[in-house]
Amino acid sequence: MVLERVLSGMRPTGRLHLGNYLGALDNWVQLQDDYQCFYFVADWHAFTTDIPAKGEIQQNTLEMVADWLGAGLDPERSTLFVQSLLPEHAELHLLFSMITPVSWLERVPTYKEMVEQLGIESPSYGLLGYPLLQSADILMYQPRWVPVGVDQAPHVELAREVARRFNHLFGSVFVEPKVKLTAIPRVPGTDGRKMSKSYGNAIYLADAPDVTVPRVQTMVTDPARQRRTDPGNPDVCPVFDLHRIFTPEPEQADLAQGCRTAGIGCLDCKGALLTHLMPRLETIRARRAGFAEAPDQIRQVLHDGSARARATARHTLAAAKAAMGIV
Repeated sequence: MVLERVLSGMRPTGRLHLGNYLGALDNWVQLQDDYQCFYFVADWHAFTTDIPAKGEIQQNTLEMVADWLGAGLDPERSTLFVQSLLPEHAELHLLFSMITPVSWLERVPTYKEMVEQLGIESPSYGLLGYPLLQSADILMYQPRWVPVGVDQAPHVELAREVARRFNHLFGSVFVEPKVKLTAIPRVPGTDGRKMSKSYGNAIYLADAPDVTVPRVQTMVTDPARQRRTDPGNPDVCPVFDLHRIFTPEPEQADLAQGCRTAGIGCLDCKGALLTHLMPRLETIRARRAGFAEAPDQIRQVLHDGSARARATARHTLAAAKAAMGIV
């Protein structure tokens, strides 16, 4: 039986946090059981909003892929590769740029958001065009599914439009991929906002228990609950958002009742969360440590995966160029 193909990638920003894991990585791991999976380090995309320091991308890649492997990505079941090791991505991006209207790129929501949030006065072509590079990243491997968060769904839709336009102009070459949305779109950080490195509110997969436990214990809770005797509302509590992910439902119901009646305090609630969260994080951390201590092993995994990915990339690029009449 030929398995349907899945593709996704991450920018190498260093160590991953619980939000990255629940929002994407854990889903990647589970997809390995039923799909042919391609997962890549999107290192060219690291330049779209900033110029990384020399050596930063390489170190961030090692840290991130250590998290991938620690979480359970298996190089024997998934192809793990580095975008910049495959120049075919750049060539396909160039070909797509010849047939893609600028207006398509200008209407991508994340482009305007990034320009406004970062206060960029004169956006680079790379920033404008990075969703098109993503289209090349995706369509190169002819995936049936692209697992992403809801904020990235417009990028997959752009890839579908590019595939449709190319096929209309030159003949059927590309499969139109479909979005596979992650089940957990938002993970709260320690301050109640979305977990993010830039907010400084993250719980990292690599953190030791003596770092993770205090961060959970100091998480914000229902702001209306000022005293231990005040009843709380679990529906507005960031800690309870994590209970919904990690704690079995019968215990969730008991904790919610205890919160609403002031039968338990916030520290009791956080302690219950830690009993379910910590074993899962410790499994990842222990496995990750073995890879982090052997960076050459990580490099070999990426080297081998990039070689396998390149065989597919060359085949797709050759088909695209043949359709366009480029010999």
